[in-house]
Amino acid sequence: MDEISHDIPHQNWGRKEWDQDFAYMSQVGINTVVLIRSGYTKWLTYPSKILTAREGAYLPPVDLVRMFLELSEKYNMDFYFGLYDSGRYWVNGEFQKELDLNRFLIEEVWQLYGKMKAFKGWYISQECSRKTGTIIDMYAGLGTHCKEVSGGLSTLISPYIDGIKNVSQYHAETSRSLGVSLKKHEEDWSEIFDGIKDAVDIVAFQDGHVSFDELSDFLVVNKTLADKVGIRSWTNSETFDRDMPIKFLPIKWEKLLMKLNAAQRAGMEQAITFEFSHFMSPQSAYLQAGHLYDRYKEYLETLE
Repeated sequence: MDEISHDIPHQNWGRKEWDQDFAYMSQVGINTVVLIRSGYTKWLTYPSKILTAREGAYLPPVDLVRMFLELSEKYNMDFYFGLYDSGRYWVNGEFQKELDLNRFLIEEVWQLYGKMKAFKGWYISQECSRKTGTIIDMYAGLGTHCKEVSGGLSTLISPYIDGIKNVSQYHAETSRSLGVSLKKHEEDWSEIFDGIKDAVDIVAFQDGHVSFDELSDFLVVNKTLADKVGIRSWTNSETFDRDMPIKFLPIKWEKLLMKLNAAQRAGMEQAITFEFSHFMSPQSAYLQAGHLYDRYKEYLETLE
């Protein structure tokens, strides 16, 4: 769930609409919700004293984190809390500043919401594709602190593959000529996993940055590497289309099905998606999102 709406439009939902969306999710078997980030730059999903004081963040009119936790409990879902992404410290190489700020945030969040029944884990929201800077130390530090503060709750990351579709949303192009090789990806993530294996429990690689022909090979490598260090493997099956000149629209059902089948063949434990509410919900601002929901629901019925 993305309620910061960093690069996709806000839908201006209130509790009524969010309650309906959780109901739609429940109807197709979704049992886990992940808040992609609790804050980005100065925009927040909950009234954080830490971030308003230290980062000059804006006080939000609604505590969305509490709302999401209450709705998660109502629909019997596990809630993973996404950390804060400064949008500047770690991307500018100041990994320790990002880590230190989030340590205070983790403690604040646990005091506010830790006793709520649906709070089942943490999402480390800083997404990477390569062994950049001190990303290993930052992941390990964040994951370790989350677990220490919460008594060992699960931690999740959702990195991406530096493939041919790893193109900025602010550029007109939808692909580039070269992406990371399978061998280099394997080398980087073998080292990353070895450094975070005690701090991160689950990895869900995003599946949209490589071509459909390459996806199976990358998924198998990801699963094999994670298995070696005891990290559980999910897949983050994107429900938006990276091939369209308009960024971003709901994905074609055939493409989503291909990606889900590839994940199943690779042995992924389960799938999450970015992002149900915009790209798959029947009440999305995008009409075709509801049609994608219908196709997915029909697909589930064939599995019964």
